[in-house]
Amino acid sequence: MHEMSIAMAVVDQVTEAAQAGAARSVSRVELEIGELAGVVPDALAFAFELARTATPLEGAELVTHRVAARARCASCTGEWAVGMPPDLSCPGCGKATAVELLTGRELRIRRVVWDDALEPIPEEA
Repeated sequence: MHEMSIAMAVVDQVTEAAQAGAARSVSRVELEIGELAGVVPDALAFAFELARTATPLEGAELVTHRVAARARCASCTGEWAVGMPPDLSCPGCGKATAVELLTGRELRIRRVVWDDALEPIPEEA
């Protein structure tokens, strides 16, 4: 299950940032997960519960924000929701050769709520 490796990476990154800012605990971690990222939110939540044990994130809430997949056609400049399973043929002109995926592959930390940081911790942490 790759969700465990994702959860461990998130916990490691947030723990590192917490230590840099002298935070002893984190109460909330928010992630953006693209519709096409191949991540199962329930499996990630379970893995996060295990990975956060004995870290500054122990007891932290995990909140996931799904990002819908959208594409744009370079031929006719039309944009559309790709959906699942992904439809990468332009609904406007029918072409699938010049399609640019705009969103849907995201997997990033959106926000962390630090309980007791002594120093400001950068937002991009």
